[in-house]
Amino acid sequence: MCYTMEEIEKTRGGHPMLLLKNGFVYDPASDLQGKKDILIKDGRIVRIAEPGELIKEAADAYMDQVQENGLVDLDVLDLEGCQVAPGLVDVHVHFREPGFTHKEDIQTGAGAAAKGGFTTVVLMANTKPAVDNVGTLQYVLEKGKQTGIHVESCGTITEGLKGEKLTDMSVLKKAGAVGFTDDGIPMLNAQLVKDAMKQAALLDVPLSFHEEDPAYIQNNGVNAGTASAHFGIGGSDRRAEITLVERDTELAVETRAKVNIQHISTKEAVELVRQAKKKNPFICAEATPHHFTLTQEAVIEHGTLAKMNPPLREEADRLAIIEGLKDGTIDFIATDHAPHSVEEKAQDITKAPSGIIGLETALALGITNLVRTGELSMQELLRKMTCNPARFYKLEAGEIKVGAPADLVIFKEDETFVAGDFVSKSQNSPFTGQTLYGKVHYTICRGKVVYAAKS
Repeated sequence: MCYTMEEIEKTRGGHPMLLLKNGFVYDPASDLQGKKDILIKDGRIVRIAEPGELIKEAADAYMDQVQENGLVDLDVLDLEGCQVAPGLVDVHVHFREPGFTHKEDIQTGAGAAAKGGFTTVVLMANTKPAVDNVGTLQYVLEKGKQTGIHVESCGTITEGLKGEKLTDMSVLKKAGAVGFTDDGIPMLNAQLVKDAMKQAALLDVPLSFHEEDPAYIQNNGVNAGTASAHFGIGGSDRRAEITLVERDTELAVETRAKVNIQHISTKEAVELVRQAKKKNPFICAEATPHHFTLTQEAVIEHGTLAKMNPPLREEADRLAIIEGLKDGTIDFIATDHAPHSVEEKAQDITKAPSGIIGLETALALGITNLVRTGELSMQELLRKMTCNPARFYKLEAGEIKVGAPADLVIFKEDETFVAGDFVSKSQNSPFTGQTLYGKVHYTICRGKVVYAAKS
């Protein structure tokens, strides 16, 4: 017998079994693809089988576990017509806590993540105070434990994000930091970057770099070109990204450090990473959904809602990013979820902060603009959003296998929805009102439903 999710939640006592039946499973980590049933117990996957095999087996084994209302301690969710994938992993999000909770907090950010199908996120460290000490790190990690998903955090590379002195990465790693970054602020001292890479290589932890040299930026968030001309400003020249990517990929080759080039935006940077990976396979890059979907014309259309760092570039850059995703140069898709209040984004283009929210539209933008266009298969898209980032950050996530955490996203790739009605505390998205494919129906984390779409 199958129950609605409302009935499931009402009847659960302790840790009952949950059977997901008839879903089409994608597991990019193992290349598993096909219709399967998945049995979950105590937050982990205990069996994966062909459709129908587990119903009698599970029922026979647990018939004696009858609850007072007469229901067997086995809940069944029929996923006919749905796709099942590992819970999505985003290694680049800003939840703004502590310090900027009028934009977002860890609880609302986690809610937005769950709605988008994400079960694991990695927080950036540019909060106030910054995550450059054990106390602040423990604060955000404890807050994360109070959400329904896995919330990890980076520490900063430099103390106070000042780019002058390295933090004690060893201490922060022991306290739970999964990586290090000064994201939001580029590191301009090449020797300090090299020292950080040497230390990170010894500790076997990843570093993520925000690559924008201010020497080439007159006004951030807007590409120096058609968009900047439209607003009558100088904008951000593409050389701002190219010069730092060139420097940091060379240093990463020299030090053999694990390095992630964040939110790549130019065709030249994609090529620099492509060549550097041949010399150091630990070099990775991430692309955001907005950079493989939009160009600088979106800033002209949407104004500050499409202002972000690095800025949206030209069509040739967008196509180069897609090619980088296709050939493996770009390893991850990450949202750079960056909430800002309505009042902040309502300011003039030169005064409004850069950044957009992205957790609730990321999967759909990938399906709409990469899978349905034939650029990537569904398995390839999910690889960039699950096992690849999980492995780079050594997270127990991104796989569907026996013994793995029962972290899953359940969606319908051919079902459309209109972007909007965001769970995030902020609403700053240029995708609001757009019809997208790939509606998330359920997100399951640790075997529990943490998001269920409204019927």
